[in-house]
Amino acid sequence: MDPIDQMKAAAREAWSTFGPFESITGTAAPDLVRFAGIDSSMHVLDVGCGTGVVALTAARTGARTTGADLSPVLLDRARENAALANLDIDFHEADVEALPFADGEFDAVISQFGHMFGPRADVTLSEMLRVLKPGSTIAFSTWPPELYTGRMFTLLGKYLPAPPPGTDSPVAWGEPAIVRERLSGAVDNVTFDRGCMRFPALSPAHMRQFLESNVGPVTRAAQLVAEDPAKQTAFRTELEALIGQYFGDNVVRQDFLVTRGTKR
Repeated sequence: MDPIDQMKAAAREAWSTFGPFESITGTAAPDLVRFAGIDSSMHVLDVGCGTGVVALTAARTGARTTGADLSPVLLDRARENAALANLDIDFHEADVEALPFADGEFDAVISQFGHMFGPRADVTLSEMLRVLKPGSTIAFSTWPPELYTGRMFTLLGKYLPAPPPGTDSPVAWGEPAIVRERLSGAVDNVTFDRGCMRFPALSPAHMRQFLESNVGPVTRAAQLVAEDPAKQTAFRTELEALIGQYFGDNVVRQDFLVTRGTKR
């Protein structure tokens, strides 16, 4: 199997445990939907929709909403969430690098912490823009490399196998200069803002334990160090020390970047 295809297969399995995060990521979803200017006149695509928190939020505006994600497990949960909320949303199992939609099908393409994990930024962006109508909005939320979640992914890089050649770091999508460069030539009116998601936790150790159980890359790193007590101790000590820098009043602060632009 091609190394990038192997990477995608591993991601499909790893991210399937992410469901318990929905109650927290759901609190950030309205920020993205408002920032993107979603309204009832639009046909919206949520890329990397996970359990559907952004798709549901968009659908409540009256927008016709479609969600796409690599994980069938998360999509099953997304469909349950939509049914429970009595919202009609069309969910598809799909690779962000090969979206199963027509050119110019959508009035807005949005992604919350999802498209950034596409292995190749240029292919991911090309697909998101392909299915977007000219003059319409692309908007996404990402993790800045210098803040908690971005730093966590950098830390994980010390304990995980190197990604295949030709892939891009997900946290590069959180750097405005890089984002502006990637969008240049295809997207106008590029605008940035910041938001904050506060994750309840009783201690850094509680947060670390939750991450090990529910965030695919953290789970994988924890598995790889489990048979080496010294390495496991080093990993957990580093991760808890990082979490501790953003922990206070029983929450972990997770600041994110939001980006919006208009397809030419």
